[in-house]
Amino acid sequence: MATTMPPGTAELADLNDPDTFVAGIPHETFAHWRANDPVHWTEHATEHPYWSVTTYDEVVTANRDAEVFSSQKGGVFMMDPDEEMLAQLGLLMLTMDPPRHTRYRLLVSRAFTPKHIRDLDEFIQRSTHRIVDDIIERGSADFVVDLAAELPLQVIAEMMGVPQEDRHLVFDWSNRMIGSEDPEYAVTPDDAGNAQIELFTYCQSLCDDRRKNPRDDILTALINAEVDGDKLDDLELNTFFMLLAVAGNETTRNLIAHGMHNLFENPDEHRKLLHQRELLTPGVEEMLRVGTPVLHFRRTATRDTKLGDTAISEGDKVVLWYVSANRDEKHFESPMEFRVDRTPNEHIAFGGRGPHFCLGANLARSEIRHLFGEVLERMPDIRQAGEPQRLRSNFIGGIKHLPVEFTPGAKHG
Repeated sequence: MATTMPPGTAELADLNDPDTFVAGIPHETFAHWRANDPVHWTEHATEHPYWSVTTYDEVVTANRDAEVFSSQKGGVFMMDPDEEMLAQLGLLMLTMDPPRHTRYRLLVSRAFTPKHIRDLDEFIQRSTHRIVDDIIERGSADFVVDLAAELPLQVIAEMMGVPQEDRHLVFDWSNRMIGSEDPEYAVTPDDAGNAQIELFTYCQSLCDDRRKNPRDDILTALINAEVDGDKLDDLELNTFFMLLAVAGNETTRNLIAHGMHNLFENPDEHRKLLHQRELLTPGVEEMLRVGTPVLHFRRTATRDTKLGDTAISEGDKVVLWYVSANRDEKHFESPMEFRVDRTPNEHIAFGGRGPHFCLGANLARSEIRHLFGEVLERMPDIRQAGEPQRLRSNFIGGIKHLPVEFTPGAKHG
């Protein structure tokens, strides 16, 4: 149930309820907690209560200290997994602590060489051109489905050697695994589990093929990656593919969607980008700050400690609200304003400094920059043609649909 604020103020939103986020991020509630109780005890109707961490400094502190604030001990999600589920989650790099996480990250990072990233950047540039070509003659589109979702799907397919005609399988698997609380996807727990099995089976077939027919792609590089004689086994490869399919698809899709919506909500900032393209670089960082796609991750305290002025006991559940930290008044001037020229902008949309800093951060930046560069150039009068439909989730800050209109143009071929 929602907690009431002092007389004369609005009611606090229930952060445990996915319905709360369908109307948008409850920024007033987060602002209240930052000002009054930045690390506060939060009751939950069906799960264990937890500490909600809402301020920038405290979120960054906890995020950096994997020894005290463990990702592995209780997982990284708000739910309380049973032992079997926790063991399954433990295969994800997200839910590992050093030194196991360090070993896994070293292996995976061997595939993200400067050459691979450079090749991907060129592929992203070509892809954005084709994606806009596909809709430019129509004069209308669903910005999320036709642009924001399409680019990361094509990039993931290219990275992992998935045939482009199969990329929408990744989209379907991702939606079924992440969208379990949204009625549009009507996903049951069994369906979410089946999506994971289907994805693992598909990835295994790719791995088997690459061992026989190696290519110059990241999947082949992952198969051959080695650190001190240590290599990734099949289960680890399949699990990383799942992580990439979900994290690289959902987060980038929603960052792009939120970026466009924020430009619609702030037409003066949109005009700045149209006339000063050099502002696209800081503009991308502001899109990341304001459109934080992963709203929170969970940690578990491994010993008695303090976070800010709050005493935390060993075993306590701690939820880090990145979406609140990125609006912290003590760290960002006028944090509720969207400014494409904001600098400095030390947002933590990628998780902040620490062992779990997003491995694909620069790849996401490249996707956002190239797509908006193409849209600004070829669809300068793009405008919102209907209300955005948001994902029912308190974990992913998602936009499912965003109708847009623009003056039809010619394909560039």
